[in-house]
Amino acid sequence: MDKPLISRRLVDSDSSLAEFPSEAPKVGILGSGDFARSLATRLVGSGLSVVVGSRHPKRIVGLFPSAAKVTFQAEAVGSPEVIFVAVFREHYSSLCGLSDQLAGKILVDVSNPTEQEHLQHRESNAEYLASLFPTCTVVKAFNVISAWTLQAGPRDGNRQVPICSDQPEAKRTVSELAHAMGFTPVDVGSLASAQEIEAIPLRLLPGWKVPTILALGLFIFFYTYNFIRDVLQPYVQENKNEFYKLPLSVVNTTLPCVAYVLLSLVYLPGVLAATLQLWRGTKYHRFPDWLDHWLQHRKQIGLLSFFCAALHAVYSVCLPVRISYRYNLVNLAIKQVLTNKSHLWVEENVWRMEIYLSLGVLALGVLSLLAVTSLPSIANSLNWREFNFVQSTLGFVALVLSTLHTLTYGWTRAFEESSYKFYLPPTFTLTLLVPCVVILVKGLFLLPCLSHRLSKIRRGWEKDSAVKFTLPMDHALAQKTSHV
Repeated sequence: MDKPLISRRLVDSDSSLAEFPSEAPKVGILGSGDFARSLATRLVGSGLSVVVGSRHPKRIVGLFPSAAKVTFQAEAVGSPEVIFVAVFREHYSSLCGLSDQLAGKILVDVSNPTEQEHLQHRESNAEYLASLFPTCTVVKAFNVISAWTLQAGPRDGNRQVPICSDQPEAKRTVSELAHAMGFTPVDVGSLASAQEIEAIPLRLLPGWKVPTILALGLFIFFYTYNFIRDVLQPYVQENKNEFYKLPLSVVNTTLPCVAYVLLSLVYLPGVLAATLQLWRGTKYHRFPDWLDHWLQHRKQIGLLSFFCAALHAVYSVCLPVRISYRYNLVNLAIKQVLTNKSHLWVEENVWRMEIYLSLGVLALGVLSLLAVTSLPSIANSLNWREFNFVQSTLGFVALVLSTLHTLTYGWTRAFEESSYKFYLPPTFTLTLLVPCVVILVKGLFLLPCLSHRLSKIRRGWEKDSAVKFTLPMDHALAQKTSHV
């Protein structure tokens, strides 16, 4: 590389970097790659004295901050007590010649294996490094932090740094370094946990796998269903070629179905959990594993619902731009002239379409608010009551608005015989099943007999127990004893 990964001006201009105590020891870095350069810049900006060791110091000196000293490896490991090993596993053996100089020092392993290496080796990179340098204390840390994060500074989810080692004092020292750099250290135990830490960067959106498969499954189902009704049926029974609808029109009909069902699936597990608590009469029994996993994936399902709804809005804007739409509009005008109709206006359809579009815009607006508040940077600025109000109350409002939007779209077509193509009901009737169940049960939970009992259960009351329990706001219940 002929340019440094980051500008030296970052060191002077980044005021967010934490300051380290004036008596901080020197920190060494073995390695000259992107991560080593970003690490050196972050350490220098945090007020630490940094020494970088390289096999070719003259070649790479211009890539590091001017405040960092770049020298040969043997000289770099002389004075620092903490040394970051920023080289790949296969290069660890090249450092064995420094064993005497490294004796008694803290080695911070920041490397990550590839997926193949992780499956191939029984021991982690940190454990392998510890076996090569038995006189050193090895700490696994900073491997989940990218070079970009070191440049830009810690942000929300990138702030945590898992740390593990067999020596508590070494972990404390590295934790202080992490704090000085603006990160939050997380102690995960002994060095045996290094393999688990090294597996973290290898995960590719683990929480999104099931929700994505669910969304794709719903899309395939509704797309096939709409294809049969809107394309195949006219072709078979009326000899009309409408396959041109496949790229845009059928997709646009499918997307709101997927978004609507996904949104209802966000709130269905909460309804099931509340029903289980009422039935069991306690909150201290574990939910079934499938329900527990479902509850944990609600955020991802909700974001996919918003994604499909946003795509539906964009696709809907594109509908009038199609050349097929213009042809149909011209054909309708010609047909109106031939039938000698000078004024075509159906008051009911006009009002229905106005209400339908307005409800759709409102639902998308509320969904946008839910999506924005699910971002860590926004969610962290809200207290629990505010976050619960947005995600729970406004989320239910979005579901109700979406239901009204769907009902005004369908209107009376569910009762018209012509709407049942190949004896298949209109698509919107299928999408209403789960949301209507959720709304109905949610409404039942608002009844005083159920809401009061559920509130008591969530505050610790249990069925079949002689425990006096009263809600603090209900003075009329102060004399009653719960003994069910």
